[in-house]
Amino acid sequence: MNPHARLPASPWFLLQTLWMHRRLIVQMSRREVVGRYRGSILGLTWSFFNPLLMLLVYTFVFGVVFKARWGTDGEQSRSQFALLLFTGMVVHGLVAESLMRAPELIVGQVNYVKKVVFPLETLAVVAAMSAIFHTVISAFALVVAMAVLQRSVPATAPLFAVVLLPLAVGTLGFAWILSSLGVFVRDISQTIGLLMTVLLFVSPVFFPLSALPPEFRYWVALNPLTFFMEQARNVVIWGTPLDWPGLGIRMVFACVLAFVGYWWFQRTRKGFGDVL
Repeated sequence: MNPHARLPASPWFLLQTLWMHRRLIVQMSRREVVGRYRGSILGLTWSFFNPLLMLLVYTFVFGVVFKARWGTDGEQSRSQFALLLFTGMVVHGLVAESLMRAPELIVGQVNYVKKVVFPLETLAVVAAMSAIFHTVISAFALVVAMAVLQRSVPATAPLFAVVLLPLAVGTLGFAWILSSLGVFVRDISQTIGLLMTVLLFVSPVFFPLSALPPEFRYWVALNPLTFFMEQARNVVIWGTPLDWPGLGIRMVFACVLAFVGYWWFQRTRKGFGDVL
């Protein structure tokens, strides 16, 4: 493979590449997840305790200190607030983990760029698979918490995976763009963490969309995460049906974004070796 050659960037070639390297993606994803906790006493158990710890901290700060509520009163609202908060954190965590690592994916794997023939586009997929794994663990923790606190889990809860599917696809497209830009503009890796923190607080994680003043509600509704957080709470907490038309439209946009990100990555990757 000539690293300076113009590589194909069609949707068909993308699907063909992912299928051809499916075993590599699975192996690297497994190594990514296991390697993160290698040497620790609890091992993979940390992937279960970490979201629970953050849940306790945020619930204490916003539910106890600031006395935030989700439209209900009494002591029971504190446990319900924790579940609503955790659901929003799971959605945000899927995006944040993938995008915060994206700018360093190529920069941190110089050997793959210079010394061997390696499908660099799979690095973003591996990072996305790792984020999906931790999201699944967090979702399991959410179900356990619901079973303990509410003693019931809605029958619509499995649709949570359907809600997260277009979000994961669109995030992969952003990850390809950021991983490419991270090679040429190193400041991106310094700012993406700040942007993810800002995104956390301008998304309806700690508050319902209906609690905002009308003049701000429109702008927060434009946040791409708002729809997914609201739909996630509908199926996991309230047990209401999905907005299938809205989800379908966002799935189409997510696929377009994934292709655009892949196209950008393929068109810029020939310069990675020169910069690195």
